[in-house]
Amino acid sequence: MISPTSLLQRYPREALLFLVASFINASGSAFMWPLTTLYVHTVLQRSMTEAGFALMLQSLAGIIGQFVGGSLFHRLGAKRLIVGSLLLQGCIQLAIPFTSSWNLYLALMVGLGLTFNLSSPAIQAFIGFRWKEQRRELFNVVYVSNNLGMAIGTSLAGIVAAISFSLTFLLNSASTLLFALFFFIFMKHISHQELVGDSAAQAQKRTTGETMRLLYRYQLYLFMALGAGSIFFSTTVWNTGVAPHLTGLGMPLANYSWLWTINGIIIFAGQPIIGWFKRILRQSLSAQLVASAVAYGAGFGFMLLFHSNYIAFIIGMIITTFGEMLISPTIPTFITEKTSDAAPFYLGIVGAITALGRLLGPLAMGYMYDQGGVEPTLLLATAVSSTAVLLCLVHASFHRYRPAPSGHTE
Repeated sequence: MISPTSLLQRYPREALLFLVASFINASGSAFMWPLTTLYVHTVLQRSMTEAGFALMLQSLAGIIGQFVGGSLFHRLGAKRLIVGSLLLQGCIQLAIPFTSSWNLYLALMVGLGLTFNLSSPAIQAFIGFRWKEQRRELFNVVYVSNNLGMAIGTSLAGIVAAISFSLTFLLNSASTLLFALFFFIFMKHISHQELVGDSAAQAQKRTTGETMRLLYRYQLYLFMALGAGSIFFSTTVWNTGVAPHLTGLGMPLANYSWLWTINGIIIFAGQPIIGWFKRILRQSLSAQLVASAVAYGAGFGFMLLFHSNYIAFIIGMIITTFGEMLISPTIPTFITEKTSDAAPFYLGIVGAITALGRLLGPLAMGYMYDQGGVEPTLLLATAVSSTAVLLCLVHASFHRYRPAPSGHTE
């Protein structure tokens, strides 16, 4: 695990400033998302079905946002896209607690899903372009830092909501607007060409035909995106299968929350193990994707076999968390290393496909749970994760090991 002292010495000052800003934003974002369903049900006096409908609309808008955000990166420039989308996102978050109209709330949720995902591929591309030599490490450090921020924010969200639901939205909005201000100041003297390089001008003038040619390079993104989408589809079993199963057994909600506490602990404390495992895999990004899918399949399969015991879910969470630690930083690293100035476009495409998995997962898992309880949901999660292994293997077949100029391997 990277110590604070080595972190200060290893990365440029501006990278450390970005990490702090991203951590604060992740902490603030966590004030809202765990409480959305509760807010709809208790404050807006709507049914749980309507709450699910609102989240589905937000997810659909997010899919569009990922694609559009990746496509607009070069046309608008990184600064305008990131700052503009974060400003809009912060204003929407600020407006939510001041509306009692259901239709307006739905419109705001659609806007929130769109604007959040507009900035997502742009910020990932910014990291890849700005710190090329250290992006492998930085993507991982950002992932760990953001998860730590989410864990802190989530733990405080319930306390703040008990005081005032409106306060959770205000804190969420404040963190987003501060992140926008950070990027505005941070990128004040960084031109788009300086960020991207000599290919910036050509990328800004990319025609529709050239964009279609990027799509035809399916070996770069399609099987990786489908594999990741399958994994994220499977992970929805936690909310739509495991959670109602544990409460149905009479266990307190704290038992389910404890699983996510374990997730956060493993992400933070398990970095030395992940670092060692990556060295075994010769730092191959494609191999890391395959290993991630295997971990998810093994974790869900273990829970399927021993789901009558709560310990099985703890072990399953530990195994799948290592899968999460392998896949989350690997996707943006692979895209930014392999696709040069087209990275924002491909990040948007991959983000849209994986978001589709998160959208369809709750619907399928909910149906399976209604049909037979937790067993069918875990069976589906295991089967889809196993399919992800095959998809990631196909992706790896296109990107066999060969030495990279920077000293990395693939």
